[in-house]
Amino acid sequence: MRIISGKYKGRRISPPKNLPVRPTTDMSKESLFNILNNRVDLEGIKVLDLFAGTGNISYEFGSRGAASITAVDEDFGCIKFIKQTAQEFDFNIQATKSPVKKFLQGNKAAYDIIFADPPYHMEQKLFEELVHLIFEHNALADGGLLIIEHSKHTKMDHLPNFSFDKKYGGSVFSFYEVGDVKENIVRNGAE
Repeated sequence: MRIISGKYKGRRISPPKNLPVRPTTDMSKESLFNILNNRVDLEGIKVLDLFAGTGNISYEFGSRGAASITAVDEDFGCIKFIKQTAQEFDFNIQATKSPVKKFLQGNKAAYDIIFADPPYHMEQKLFEELVHLIFEHNALADGGLLIIEHSKHTKMDHLPNFSFDKKYGGSVFSFYEVGDVKENIVRNGAE
């Protein structure tokens, strides 16, 4: 696993082998961040990384200048590894051990970008519930962007605020928007 761009471009990260994860591939991650770089200014934004696993996506946001990142996972080993890596790279990542549903139900913050990478085998209705919870609890700031990574077998384009999706092999990134994403994130990030 490596950081593909930003301040720590090319740095390798080696998570323990025993973590229960399926990290986003470098190719998919590069494609995702190409989309984001063409749409928003990542400098200074507030990010929420759900089902964070190894923290792969959080590190990428950190390397590209995100002001604050909250990484949520329910596995103790994942959270421990994210905390160690964040300290090593001096990323402003708050790693939180919690089931995602419980975290969202108690969350009071709003984020510019929310990235979620649930287990691909999670039931369709739980993917749908995740999107509904994020919008019901106002976790996405006005002008924010929600990205869900999922299997090509999971259908997400019928949910509220769906904007578009991008397919990479067996993986899909579904994007959801509220308001004018580019204008609001750039403005918020510049403040």
